[in-house]
Amino acid sequence: MLAAHVTAADPHHPLTALRIGERPEPDAADGWAVVRVEAATLNRHDLWSLAGVGLPAERMPMILGTDAAGTVDGRPVIVHAVIASPGWSGDATLDPKRTLLSELHQGTMAEFVAVPRANLIDRPGWLSAEQAACLPTAWLTAYRMLTRDSGLSAGDTVLIQGASGGVASAATTLGSALGFRVWVTGRTEAKRTAALGRGADAAFEPGARLPERVDAVIETVGEATWAHSLRSLRPGGTIVCAGATSGPNPPAELNRVFFQQLRVIGSTMGTVAEFHGLLELMERTGVRPGIDRVLDLPDAAEGFRAMAEGTLDGKIVIKP
Repeated sequence: MLAAHVTAADPHHPLTALRIGERPEPDAADGWAVVRVEAATLNRHDLWSLAGVGLPAERMPMILGTDAAGTVDGRPVIVHAVIASPGWSGDATLDPKRTLLSELHQGTMAEFVAVPRANLIDRPGWLSAEQAACLPTAWLTAYRMLTRDSGLSAGDTVLIQGASGGVASAATTLGSALGFRVWVTGRTEAKRTAALGRGADAAFEPGARLPERVDAVIETVGEATWAHSLRSLRPGGTIVCAGATSGPNPPAELNRVFFQQLRVIGSTMGTVAEFHGLLELMERTGVRPGIDRVLDLPDAAEGFRAMAEGTLDGKIVIKP
C-alpha cells in the first residue's frame, strides 16, 4: 500500500527524510481492527518524527500520521490516536507507557492502519471524513485544554497564542462556541483576520500590550510567547500548555508565578469520553474544523513544507 513514512531521520533537514512509497499492509492483532483510511491530517508531531524526536532508529521504517477517519467493514469511524499499554485502565493520556500512532505502532498516513477496537469512535453523518480527520489530535487537545484544564467559565477571557496553528485555530473556534471571550495573537495581518473569521473577538500582534489581563492563556508556542503569556494573566490565572513549537525551555519567571499565584497546567490529547464531548459540542453549535488544503497522498510533501514554513491556516488533510 502507498504510505508516507520515514526510514532514516534527519534532525537538521527533516523534510528530506520524508518518503512516499509502498509499505506492507497491516494485520489486525487480537482486539484490533484494520481501518480503510479515507482522510488523515498533518500535525507538528509528524515533523518531529522526520527529525527523529521521540522516534528511535530501531522503530523505523515508520508510517507517519496520528489522525485518521475511515471505515471498518463499511462502518464510518474516527481513530482515537492515544494507545494505552496492555492492562492500563482509566485515562490513557496518564499512562506513562502510552504512545500515539506513528510512535510504536504504524501511523495513519496510508491506505490502511491497524488500531485497537477501543480506539474506534463512530463517525456521525453530519461530519465528513476530511473534517473528522482533523479532530483526534488538534481539536481534542484544544477541547481538553479549554474545558478540563483552563478553569474558564462562560464570559471569561482567554488568550490564544499563535492562532494559525492546528491546536490554536481549533481553540479559537471552540472557545467561541463555549461562550468565552477569545483573544488571539498572530504574526501577520492575514493570520489575525483569519482568526477573527473563526470566532475570535480580538486579534493582536505577538507581544502586544492587551487592553486588560486575561483569565487563561492557551499556550502551544513556548519560548517565543511564554513571557507575554505570563504578563497577560490576571492574578490567579492559568496557562494551559500543550506544546512548544518555538522551543521547550523558556525563562520560568518563577517570581511572577508565585507572587501572582498563577497556575501552569500541562495538557496532552484527551480521552475517548472527552472525544464524545467534543462531538456533542460540535453537533450542538454547528462548528467545524477549518481546513487549509486537501492533498492526495503522493503530494503530501507540499503539506509538510507548508507546516514547516508556517504558511498554513488550519489543518492540512491528506487523502490516500
